[in-house]
Amino acid sequence: MEIELSELQREIETSVRKVCAEFNDEYWHECDEAARFPEEFYKAMADAGWLGVTMPEELGGAGLGVTEAAIMMHTVASCGGGQSAASSIHINLFGPHAIVVHGSPEQKQRWLTPLIKGQEKACFGVTEPDAGLDTTSIKTFAKKVPGGYRVSGRKMWTSTGQEAHKIVLLARTTPKSECKRPTDGMTLFYADLDRTKIEVRRIKKLGRNAVDSNATFIDDYFIPESDRIGEEGKGFHYLLDSLNPERILVGIEAIGIGRDALQRAAKYARDRVVFGRPIGKNQGIQHPLAEAWTYLESAYWMCMRAAYLYDHGLPCGAEANAAKFLSARAAFDAATKAVLTHGGMGYAREFQVERLFRESMLPRIAPVTEQMILSFIAERVLELPKSY
Repeated sequence: MEIELSELQREIETSVRKVCAEFNDEYWHECDEAARFPEEFYKAMADAGWLGVTMPEELGGAGLGVTEAAIMMHTVASCGGGQSAASSIHINLFGPHAIVVHGSPEQKQRWLTPLIKGQEKACFGVTEPDAGLDTTSIKTFAKKVPGGYRVSGRKMWTSTGQEAHKIVLLARTTPKSECKRPTDGMTLFYADLDRTKIEVRRIKKLGRNAVDSNATFIDDYFIPESDRIGEEGKGFHYLLDSLNPERILVGIEAIGIGRDALQRAAKYARDRVVFGRPIGKNQGIQHPLAEAWTYLESAYWMCMRAAYLYDHGLPCGAEANAAKFLSARAAFDAATKAVLTHGGMGYAREFQVERLFRESMLPRIAPVTEQMILSFIAERVLELPKSY
């Protein structure tokens, strides 16, 4: 069995790297410091056609798979922009997948075309403050009224909410207590993010400051029926179409951050001379960095394995979750070692590794915690009794 990238996949990597090369450390440092969305980078990726890499060809997309998207996002994250670069375009790859699979032809044309062209941005409204990862316990409710729905509720960690024109919104249309199964009775919408009627409040956070996260407050907001994705009550099941690709992409983006941090550490170790010799000549520096490489490499191929399974219509839940778990830990380990290799300068913003270190924490937490992943594998793979 051959394990290598195809010619097309290598071309994707080369082409994306060429776009990313236009944006240097100073650019990403400024975006992070000013908490400013990387609009120029977003536009460059849109102009090059990369926002539609997984979108249908008839709408202007490339119609490629999660494997190609993963290669693209690994390249984006590894070229200096880290989470700030990856998260600015990440939603385009997995967020609208429910529309691709379950949307009507009219909805696909109306919603996906402007996303592909970079004319509109979307955000994801699923997580809630009192539900967390227990999505079946969300309280946002959409009440059926003539012509549509009246929606009230609250969402948390709505990324790009300050920039987005649209929101992928999950709401209950039937109370949980009245449903046969807790996963029933939720409906998915793709609605206008009207800030005159929806409050989007920015959350101050540790890293990835160029891409905002928000608390979102919705009070009696009307959404027309034409903005509902698929059938009423099946939103949670539609959402599942996006979960495995999201885990794969988050994982491989983490690998990109870890590899960038590792390369910066190796360069510093070659250049930094102490006691008459480069510090990289010392095994106390060499071995931790070499070990980080091995973990990053193995996690990368786990991501690619999961992507392959998904693109071939094979079960990949365990692999996608394991890929995200391994990648997040490997990236955090590499970024930590990069800071330590730089010594005092690793704590300074000049060498960028402190920014990558801050961003490497995010994949360990989101979009699903390590503990939930381990519980999933214990239950679904090892056939152990459910623990929660």
